[in-house]
Amino acid sequence: MRGILAMQTLINQSITGVLAQVAPVIFFIFFFNYSTAQEPLQPIGQWREHLPYQNTIQVVATPSKIYAATTYSVFSVEGETIKRFSKTTGLNDIGVNAIAWDETTQQLVIGYSNSNIDVVKDRLVKNIGDVKRSTVNGDKTIYHIYCKNGKAYLCTGLGIIVVDLSRYEIMDTWRIGTSGSQAKVNGMVQDATHFYAVTEEGLKRAPINSANLANFQNWQLLSGANGLRVGAVQMVMLLNSEVIVLKDNTVFRFVNNMATPFYTDPLWPIVSINSAENKLLVAQRTATGNSRVIVLNSNGTIERTIAQPGIISFPRWATLKNNEVWVADFFGGLSKFGITTERYIPNGPPGTATGEMVVHKNTLYVAAGSVNDAWNYTYNRSGIYTFSSGEWKNINASNTPALDTTLDFLPIVIDPRNESVWAGSYGGGLVNLNGNTTTVYKQSNSTLQSAIGDPTSYRVSGLAFDANNNLWISNYGAAQNLQVRKADGSFKALSIPFFHPENAVSEIEIDDANQVWIVSPKGNGIFVYNPGSSIDNLNDDKWKYLRTGVGNGNLSGNDVFTITKDKNGFMWVGTAKGISVVQCPEQIFEPQGCEAILPIVQQDRFAGFLFQNEEVRTIAVDGANRKWVGTRNGVWLISPDGDKVIYRFTDDNSPLLSNDIKRIAIDPQTGEVFIATFRGICSFRSTATDATNNADKVLVFPNPLPPGYNGTIAIRGVPGNATVKIAELNGRLVYQVRALGGQAVWDGKNYKGEKIASGVYLVLVRDDTGTERTVTKIVLTSGR
Repeated sequence: MRGILAMQTLINQSITGVLAQVAPVIFFIFFFNYSTAQEPLQPIGQWREHLPYQNTIQVVATPSKIYAATTYSVFSVEGETIKRFSKTTGLNDIGVNAIAWDETTQQLVIGYSNSNIDVVKDRLVKNIGDVKRSTVNGDKTIYHIYCKNGKAYLCTGLGIIVVDLSRYEIMDTWRIGTSGSQAKVNGMVQDATHFYAVTEEGLKRAPINSANLANFQNWQLLSGANGLRVGAVQMVMLLNSEVIVLKDNTVFRFVNNMATPFYTDPLWPIVSINSAENKLLVAQRTATGNSRVIVLNSNGTIERTIAQPGIISFPRWATLKNNEVWVADFFGGLSKFGITTERYIPNGPPGTATGEMVVHKNTLYVAAGSVNDAWNYTYNRSGIYTFSSGEWKNINASNTPALDTTLDFLPIVIDPRNESVWAGSYGGGLVNLNGNTTTVYKQSNSTLQSAIGDPTSYRVSGLAFDANNNLWISNYGAAQNLQVRKADGSFKALSIPFFHPENAVSEIEIDDANQVWIVSPKGNGIFVYNPGSSIDNLNDDKWKYLRTGVGNGNLSGNDVFTITKDKNGFMWVGTAKGISVVQCPEQIFEPQGCEAILPIVQQDRFAGFLFQNEEVRTIAVDGANRKWVGTRNGVWLISPDGDKVIYRFTDDNSPLLSNDIKRIAIDPQTGEVFIATFRGICSFRSTATDATNNADKVLVFPNPLPPGYNGTIAIRGVPGNATVKIAELNGRLVYQVRALGGQAVWDGKNYKGEKIASGVYLVLVRDDTGTERTVTKIVLTSGR
């Protein structure tokens, strides 16, 4: 079982303000404390997640710490230490619906959106996947979890599922709907004598000592009488041994079989109620976005009101610990309100992303926009994410006013001349971010054209720089849908001379002959363009249209998603029916042409076309010229020629967040592979990096090796595919390995597989010319 990663330090940023409280009115000075640190670069072969943490939906207090659930994962707060819980740190799934704490077994229960269940105790995680795997028809969604005396009661659309938290198994299922039918249960509690469940049919109760609680006849419907109207009841809590329910924006107290109003305010719709420390916390939000949390005493009077725009904007849940109010806000993360106010948001991107990703000088740039399968807008205004030195940041209209008309950023590239960022908005034009200067190019300052039939939409869907620093632009839907911003800053518009519905163009790649390869989505194949002697001289232009079939390009499919150039200059094309490779792109316009080949991959005793009938969404090339391939069914790492599968990662056999892969990008210096999935971004530290010819920059990590270390040792920054030798100080050879690109890996053992003795060892590198030199030393303190 993967252990839970330890701590993340809070970096405090103080901002002064005033917290207004009603009934009574009290004023506090408050401080915002943001968690911005991210885990350091993971060891080779390990994963880390890059998930959003501001969308908190629930918070529970335990004797020692606070747990907060987000729509993706869970984190805890203990003092100033934050721990992140996710698939990369031991959990078995992603997408949280509810959490609860069982005091008897001292365990956290996590219910996922797909009905999976994890139980966390200290560093151990136990998975209960029975509900997820069940083939029973009906709504298995876990809407709420109630824990008591070592049992978890899962409130689902089927009814109540009882879990034994000591045996980690399902004990029983109670279908308490009319005539034993399935009925959605929104929550439940128990007092000294009865279970109480709030359902879509109303409030029900059953004696705790009933012989068969799975029998619906043992559950009495209380709604419709005793002061509680018929119909669905949303929530139920226990306050000072009294049953409290939420129905239709009114909180009722149920005493002596009678329901009486406890709290209501017609101007403030109720999001949730929760009881803690003999008080009731009510989260509220109006249709206009005004939000607050009130604390009610056991007699129903308001003790505190917490309202702070920007901090509390959509409170989903609140609780008390030591009379301090903890609020889980869907937009504002987790906050604690006491004498001071502290805010906890583990560092991560603001959301998921499906646009292009690129790494430049250890900074990851992510286009956070998207389009749907029909290439229509999704009106995504997330902008651009960056990840550098362990910290995520965001660039969008909220902090860059010039981006107020941009949406759905798809392509992103780095300018080789000044390292500024160019990004394409699907509807908002071309954007250049150069330091503090942001420029948006549309109709008035470029030749970009609006989409036919949509005169205000300037759709930039692909970008690439050629060897002459010309920026090539896909202008989706425009009459002249291939544009270029030349190195001198001027623009030119070109027409593609082949019919293609919707004038659909997207991803662009430049080959080693400086030819432009343009993906035409929606089943249109690929266009290849050679501008000849100059961009301005159209007389010697050459065009080629690649599709399926011998003589047409021999692509594996016309529905093309991606195209990538490898280190040999070959063009790798990902389609809805696998991969095609053009190995002679420089000859594409020769009389004999250049047809794509369909690689054959050997797997076990079977061989077949590479990814035949797989939808290949993205391809990235690492330092060893291996290909990382993303599909709807996970991630593959294949050999440079595509004839061998090295890794296959799925959400079942790895911490991969989802099998639905959108984009892959690789940091050439560290070998970290960033994978954007349908459910968020994660990364895997691989073995290959880009080569270097500067032997003075060889880095060994870790070095010295800490006592007890048994992981992989990385020797980074060597010449491409060099021979790396590990030797004793007297020159005696211990081990020899071939680098993958610019990085060699070693497990600290000799040729016999034996752990070597502690001491100092030499690292010698021999490049392709046969030159050998000592480049660094390794200090082992963990040897035999």
